[in-house]
Amino acid sequence: MSKVRVHSIAMSIDGFSAGPHQDLDHPLGVGGPALFDWFFPTRTFQRMHGAGDGETGLDDDIAAAGFENVGAWILGRNMFGPVRGPWPDDAWKGWWGDEPPYHVPAFVLTHHPRAPIEMTGGTTFHFVTEGIHVALDRARAAAGGRDVRVGGGMATIRQFLRAQLIDEMHVAIAPVLLGGGESLFHGLDLPALGYACTEHRPGTRAVAHVVIRRR
Repeated sequence: MSKVRVHSIAMSIDGFSAGPHQDLDHPLGVGGPALFDWFFPTRTFQRMHGAGDGETGLDDDIAAAGFENVGAWILGRNMFGPVRGPWPDDAWKGWWGDEPPYHVPAFVLTHHPRAPIEMTGGTTFHFVTEGIHVALDRARAAAGGRDVRVGGGMATIRQFLRAQLIDEMHVAIAPVLLGGGESLFHGLDLPALGYACTEHRPGTRAVAHVVIRRR
């Protein structure tokens, strides 16, 4: 059965999944890249970016699992890029260059319509103005029975959790203090929403991997 999943979301020990002052030069916020010190060296990440073989082990196994059986993605607008308000033009096509890492349809939540963008490697960005439920319906249809991965940002993930639409969520807890930024679980009572932590494992590097599932 297909699932709605969040995977490889990193969180600092003070609860932030991106640092403060996000902008074009700091897409993860100031200090945010330190959250992914476990992910960047993995074979999965390195091969995605054509940078060699990378490290194997538990961290890489978990990173690779995040791409298995995924037939569509859902992204918040902040995950797609730093542009705010109406789209000024069609120049911005995401953070990832000509070939994004998705390779399947990706549905971007926005208040401002925009024509789909077909990218190299199988990714097509579709822009959804009708909210999370419509985005999920479209993503499920595009996924063809495979899983839908909700990629972020944090406000988007919180919306899906609040609506009890996430079936499974992997969080990598990094030994980092950011002091501010984008909170992952702010304002959410996860047990009341039906969620519980079902797995926890120490990573290869300094990280703890936990899995949260909807009961």
